[in-house]
Amino acid sequence: MIKNILKKYAKNYSKNHYSNHVVIQDLFNPVWTGKNYQNFAKEAYKNNVIASRCISLIAKSAASVDWLLYSKNQKQVIEKHPLLTLLHHPNAMSGGAEFFEAFFSYKILSGNAYILATKDQKIELHLLRPDRVTVIPGESNIPKGYLYKIGDEEIMYDIDLLTGFSEVLHLKNFNPLDDLYGLSQVEAASYSIDLHNQASIWNQALLQNGAKPSGALVFKNSHGNNQYLTEEQFQRLQEQLYEKFSGSANAGKPLLLEGGLEWQEMSYSPKDMDFMETKNSAARDIALAFGVPPHILGIKGDNTYSNMQEARLAFWEETVIPLVDKTVDALNNWLVPFFGNDLKLSYDLNKISALSDKHEKLWQRVSGADFMTNDEKRTALGLVSTDKNVY
Repeated sequence: MIKNILKKYAKNYSKNHYSNHVVIQDLFNPVWTGKNYQNFAKEAYKNNVIASRCISLIAKSAASVDWLLYSKNQKQVIEKHPLLTLLHHPNAMSGGAEFFEAFFSYKILSGNAYILATKDQKIELHLLRPDRVTVIPGESNIPKGYLYKIGDEEIMYDIDLLTGFSEVLHLKNFNPLDDLYGLSQVEAASYSIDLHNQASIWNQALLQNGAKPSGALVFKNSHGNNQYLTEEQFQRLQEQLYEKFSGSANAGKPLLLEGGLEWQEMSYSPKDMDFMETKNSAARDIALAFGVPPHILGIKGDNTYSNMQEARLAFWEETVIPLVDKTVDALNNWLVPFFGNDLKLSYDLNKISALSDKHEKLWQRVSGADFMTNDEKRTALGLVSTDKNVY
């Protein structure tokens, strides 16, 4: 966007026959980043520190949960099982934490995440990059398969129309305007991400140019009247200014003017240069779109939490846990039946450090409830049997 402004500036300057009058158009249509996976990955995850930190924080937190597997009938925790081994080691190239961190990152960036289950000698799980997957619609816009394309190679994974089963698990965000693809969380934050990125670029440009526009050279004759430069003179002068006097390395260098040239100083007001509040405002909007309390990211502004513990608790309860719950439900419907119908997958809330204070208060309230039996207390705490460590 900055380059477009500079081009427009130069074009308007040229139209005025290199006079000392420069027309600057200060009202123009903003140019926003295109809304597709490639641009989201580049502008949000690679180029924006706030969005990248939000996505990474959510994905790593969700991938850190400890899996639990138990029998539906006996409600007894199963400590060792091939399914747990698979979740901890999905394939030969990645561990469980790395696998699910990428999975959650894809889902946030794209709004869609795809897991492929392969069965050669044993079951393995692999991630399919969202921008390489095309959902093939069938009748009534119900998917009938997934087309995965890498270069010139295409692989089709069909969906059984009777059972709905497929080798590919497609987990997507709710999208009110599309039946086949989920809505990226980055899209809701895209305008704020663009604003934050452009504010950073603008600040960098100001620093590289001494935090102010260099000014304007005015050419006047011996009588003090305005005079025009020839095209050759203008080009030579412009090249000298760019090469010898622009940029941070040339800050403060004295300017030697030939006869007839006068330097007219130009500067921004402090209000014009105050981009920090613009960046903070955009950063708060980005954090809001991803469900990350600004307090956790160290963003200045209105904080609704009195301390970091409250912010972390809200982050887990409102953002991470719902994401993990949805994933566990999908795995129970798609992956768990490979290993039997008497199994159910869950995760251990008690090992989440951000929830420790909440659990401790609950235990204190339950233990002090004299009107409850021991079995009722265990049920309130999520425990079922009095003689086994079960859930």
